[in-house]
Amino acid sequence: MARTTLKHVLREEAQTTYAITERLFRRVAGSELSWKPTSGRNWMTVGQLLMHCACFGCGKAVQGFVTGDWGMPEAARPEDLDAEQHVPPVEVLPSVESVEQALKLLEKDRNLTLRCINDVKEADLLNKRLTAPWGGSEVSLFQHLSLMIAHLAQHKGQLFYYLKLMGHEIATGDLWGT
Repeated sequence: MARTTLKHVLREEAQTTYAITERLFRRVAGSELSWKPTSGRNWMTVGQLLMHCACFGCGKAVQGFVTGDWGMPEAARPEDLDAEQHVPPVEVLPSVESVEQALKLLEKDRNLTLRCINDVKEADLLNKRLTAPWGGSEVSLFQHLSLMIAHLAQHKGQLFYYLKLMGHEIATGDLWGT
């Protein structure tokens, strides 16, 4: 029997999370992209949520932690950004223009995440410790990558509840892929 490695655990969790997220994306109708909950405030629209999942949910941060390349010019390093630049107001968040666009972006993000996980050295996952550019405690690279996958999973759950609130026939199994 093959030995389970931390890379294997990360790959499996990422693949599962992306697969379920993709299935939830496919439940969204193009006419629903501007929908957002009516109670409360500071909600993303469905289109903004799809964009966030597909472009900011996992891959770019995984790449940043693994390679140090955060996808921005040196003059705009993440550690130099203030809190509002890290999490801008919902009014300025970008939105996808279509579900097709969201699916293509999600696939690109999935490929980036899996490529970075494949490229990381197994020993670095526990031995390399760092602080996220946005702050927090110094933790292992494995923990950072696991948290980025969890970030995508959290927003997957948000989309699940958006779909429920919009009246879609959706069950708990749709959230967990069962």
